[in-house]
Order: sequence, then structure tokens, then C-alpha cells
Amino acid sequence: MKAIQYTRIGAEPELTEIPKPEPGPGEVLLEVTAAGVCHSDDFIMSLPEEQYTYGLPLTLGHEGAGKVAAVGDGVEGLDIGTNVVVYGPWGCGNCWHCSQGLENYCSRAQELGINPPGLGAPGALAEFMIVDSPRHLVPIGDLDPIKTVPLTDAGLTPYHAIKRSLPKLRGGSYAVVIGTGGLGHVAIQLLRHLSAATVIALDVSADKLELATKVGAHEVVLSDKDAAENVRKITGSQGAALVLDFVGYQPTIDTAMAVAGVGSDVTIVGIGDGQAHAKVGFFQSPYEASVTVPYWGARNELIELIDLAHAGIFDIAVETFSLDNGAEAYRRLAAGTLSGRAVVVPGL
Repeated sequence: MKAIQYTRIGAEPELTEIPKPEPGPGEVLLEVTAAGVCHSDDFIMSLPEEQYTYGLPLTLGHEGAGKVAAVGDGVEGLDIGTNVVVYGPWGCGNCWHCSQGLENYCSRAQELGINPPGLGAPGALAEFMIVDSPRHLVPIGDLDPIKTVPLTDAGLTPYHAIKRSLPKLRGGSYAVVIGTGGLGHVAIQLLRHLSAATVIALDVSADKLELATKVGAHEVVLSDKDAAENVRKITGSQGAALVLDFVGYQPTIDTAMAVAGVGSDVTIVGIGDGQAHAKVGFFQSPYEASVTVPYWGARNELIELIDLAHAGIFDIAVETFSLDNGAEAYRRLAAGTLSGRAVVVPGL
């Protein structure tokens, strides 16, 4: 079967031919219908050899949707042909965090060698993929898998980040979204649906600010050296109750801290270069401001997102690519020329 794999440190991902997998006991084989392309992939492929720990060759893709093609021994209650999306942050299923559905924070995953698809385990950028357990599948019914697959990360990550801050998003408050690409444009829609806050979106290009306005941002601001000052002209002295940084480089984190208000939440979602940090302390950050770095989201939250999708609240911007042209999606991602989420569709 065809797959897009990272095969050599520092090289571009490439289209390869690999054997079609077979499900073992407790596993599920999916015929992939759609797979998202994410900045996290680009980040791990930029790592030097001494820091890269994900194995080679690596079939990419931690956002996956598909049809159940076969099941291994012991799997019951899952019909062949069921349309599903994959919950990506796999855990042990037994620790305290996993028992709450928070497999993204599994305390034993590293110890047991459990890796997410596309981030250690074979991912969704292939014609077929193995899912380790049926508990990591969420049925989507008649939803379009191409429009729905981004919800497994580009939706789940901001949803998890926003939910913890909802009590702070009262009427008259402000929420700032830095970066309006794959995750950010979904975050804007979630903020509009879930809260009474005024949503201010920041990005570096007019096209991305136009997308932000289209999906519901009340105000848009160019993300440049004057961004913090221009956001403060909107929020006034109270600042933002929630700042979501979907970029994560030092200039955007500095902007996030500069626009945050007293008692606010600053949530750094974007991985950036992995080196940036928020300056926290007296005279450097607002009083009682919390700075958080979340990772993905809970299984129950993905179920909730699929329910919201059935309710029609999302307008997910996607650009589609075939498996044969999947490497181009990563080039466009690195160049910053994508609008919304890149989705690879094996059937194209």
C-alpha cells in the first residue's frame, strides 16, 4: 500500500510502498478516508538526529479518519464499514489519568512504549492504518471525513484549552487568538459558540485575518511588533481574560503576556521552535495570571466535538491533497501558505 513516510533525518517526507498491515488481537484495521497534516509533524522532522526519538521509517499522520476494514481477535461491537475518527493520544487505559479519559496525560505511556499514531506508531498518511484499541475510535455517522478529521487535533487541542478557561469568559471579557491557521480558526468558532467573550484574532497576513473574520472573530490585528499595543487599544486596561497562542515562538509568547489581564489564562498551544518561554514573575506578568502548556485533549472531549459537528457549528477550512502529492502539503505547511488545515485523501 502507499504511505507517506519520514525516512531519513533532515529529508522531506516521501511516498513509499509498504505492506498492508493486519490487525492483531484487540486491534482495528482502518481503510483511511482522510488524514490531517500538522505543524507537529514539521517540528519532529526538523529535529537533529540526537534529539529524534520517533523511529524510522515513520508513517506520518496523527489526525486520522477511516472506515473499519477488519478487526482482530477479541474486538466486539464494532461493525465493518463504520465511519470513525481516531483519538490520537493513546495511553495505557488503566492509570488515573486514563481512567478519566485523559489518555493525553497517561502516566505510563513512556514507560510502556506507547506512542501516538504518526508520532512513533504508524500513522494515518497511508491507505490503511492499525488502531491499537477500539476505545480510540469515535463514530462520525454521515459527517464528511475530510471536514471532520481536523477535529481530532486541530479541534480537540483548542477545545481542551478553552474549556478550562470558560468561567473567565464572561460578558465584556476578551479572548485573544494568536495564529488563525489550522487550530486557530477552529478556536475562534469554539469561542464564539461557547462563550460571551469578544474574540480578537492575530496573524501575520491579510488572508489569514480574512479567514479569522469569516469564521467569527470580532476584531483582527496584524501580528507584528505593534500587535500588543493595538490589542490593548481594544481591551483597554483590563486586558484579555484568555490568550491562546497557537504559534509558540518568542515574539508571539511575548505578545500573549503583554495583552493578558489580571487573573487571566495564557495558554501556549503552538510548539514553535521548542525553545521559547513565557516570562513570569513580579513586574513581568499580570497578577494571578496562569501560564499553561496543554497537550491534545481527552477522549470524552473528542466525542463532544463530534456532537458539535453534527449540530453544524463548524466551518472547517481545508485544502486537500492526494497521497501521491502529500509531500507538497508539508512544503506548503512550512511555507505558511495553507489556508486552514491540509488534509490528505487517499481516494483522490
